[in-house]
Amino acid sequence: MAERKRSSAGGGRQKRSMRVASRAERTAPVAERRHDVPEVMRAAAIDRFGGPEVLTLHRLPVPVTTANEVLIAVDTAGVGSWDADMRAGWWPEGRPRFPLVLGSDGAGIVAAVGARVRRFKPGDRVYAYSFANPKGGFYAEFVAVAVEGVAPVPAGLDLEHAGAVPTIGLTALQGVDEALRVKEGEAVIVHGASGGVGHLALQFAKFRGARVLATASGDDGVAFVRRLGADDAVDGKKDEIAAAARAFASDGVDAVLALAGGPALTQCLDALRQGGRLAYPNGVEPKPRKRRGIEVTAYDGVADAVHWQRLGRAIEAAKPEIVIAESFPLEEAAAAHRRIEAGHVLGKVVLGIR
Repeated sequence: MAERKRSSAGGGRQKRSMRVASRAERTAPVAERRHDVPEVMRAAAIDRFGGPEVLTLHRLPVPVTTANEVLIAVDTAGVGSWDADMRAGWWPEGRPRFPLVLGSDGAGIVAAVGARVRRFKPGDRVYAYSFANPKGGFYAEFVAVAVEGVAPVPAGLDLEHAGAVPTIGLTALQGVDEALRVKEGEAVIVHGASGGVGHLALQFAKFRGARVLATASGDDGVAFVRRLGADDAVDGKKDEIAAAARAFASDGVDAVLALAGGPALTQCLDALRQGGRLAYPNGVEPKPRKRRGIEVTAYDGVADAVHWQRLGRAIEAAKPEIVIAESFPLEEAAAAHRRIEAGHVLGKVVLGIR
């Protein structure tokens, strides 16, 4: 999912950069409830749009699953800048029903499955993505998700780190592998490499054999991306990216993954060779302008069985460090939103639900 204002530290608001490939059948028969699934749950929800203070703890009915849905007992929920946008009043279409439970992704244990679900069973460890879910998001003890948005947790990940991954992992991997088609030995700029999407994109690009110049902000951001494997790093807010790029690749860089917009991105574009490639998730603003001789690709991350499998394989093979910048308990969801809106998040903010 996807920032009106992007900083070079970002992973940014990705309001339109994720989608589920197909929808659950909302009118299908309901699933059998397991005896240990309660009727009521705790959830961080809003009763109206507004600032972080409108996000408060509620007691709400546990969502009922339809035939193609999975009921997940949530362990950890991701917190993104897109969540703060939605809390403040942005919504993809129409108006939601209140109280509204936010949260687009997370991880937990399958509590129940719909009658047509065959890939999962109660007790499975899963991570999942569901954007603007009409039954409520992941800031809750339980969430009902269309089966296409659910996948087994990759080997080696605990539920906390798995809960941080779905949106940023799918967006990062598809940017590197599909939108940019990064090849071994290429010189690549990851612009906004210290945020949620960026810190994984940097590591996936390195795993594909690229040489990576990472942009971040602040001394701590530059040190952070160097620790994650960047071959070189530059402070996009105070240093000359163009000069650093010329020193990094004298004939021009091959590709740029843009996770932030503005003047700093223009410098990244200036560093591209003729025939080079630029990709960015929809939601990056201002959008980069097209240039003659440069391939520009805007993309939406996709959550379907094929892309979940690719992400799982990439995580198990590359073993990226999934950095949790800060974890808040469910009842402090408002504080998590204040942290997101303060900016300069190195990695990903999460909510610990259980």
